[in-house]
Amino acid sequence: MTTVAPGTTEAIAATTTAAPRPAAQAQAAPPVALPSIHTRFLFTWLSVFSALTLAQLLIGPYVMGLPVLLRNLIVTGVVVPAVVYALLPTLLKVRASVLRRRS
Repeated sequence: MTTVAPGTTEAIAATTTAAPRPAAQAQAAPPVALPSIHTRFLFTWLSVFSALTLAQLLIGPYVMGLPVLLRNLIVTGVVVPAVVYALLPTLLKVRASVLRRRS
């Protein structure tokens, strides 16, 4: 428990008051609804197909002599993070901006 010396409560109250908020802030755009299962399927398929194609072109020659399981481990180790962290979020952001412009 904290004790306060007499006469300091006014100083504490003056320093703990909230600062005034800005008068008007720009309103955020209305949220866009989640895509349907068919749209998510299409975006996922496009992302995986393009990432696998690019990965096979870029690293395919370097992993050609490796066993199939190791080759697949390397390719999917590159493709899955690229799809999950880069391609799908980008496609969903593009979709959301297109839908916002339409409305």
